[in-house]
Amino acid sequence: MITCTNATDAELPTEPLDPSQVVEGAPVTGSIDLPAPPGLEVGIWEHSVGTSTDVEADEVFVVLSGRATIAADGAPPIEIGPGDVVTLAEGTATAWTVHEPLRKVYVSRA
Repeated sequence: MITCTNATDAELPTEPLDPSQVVEGAPVTGSIDLPAPPGLEVGIWEHSVGTSTDVEADEVFVVLSGRATIAADGAPPIEIGPGDVVTLAEGTATAWTVHEPLRKVYVSRA
């Protein structure tokens, strides 16, 4: 089987974040799941402008559009933008400050 989804144009249903995750603004996120091999999750995710916190899963993602700063305990913040490939480790507490609406394609363990 072969599937194809245009990651830059795909419509993503959005919803507000849990208020306990919101640090600044009123960010919303959206995502869709894509077909994936057993044991993996693959999808498209976006985050509107604002700042929120999260606890990460093991994940690799590619930024398609937008800009953000990701801060994690014990590490200097990183600036990400289109074309960047980022790896997150499970259990890492992060703060995402999204400067321009951010869209990524991700792969994580199921």
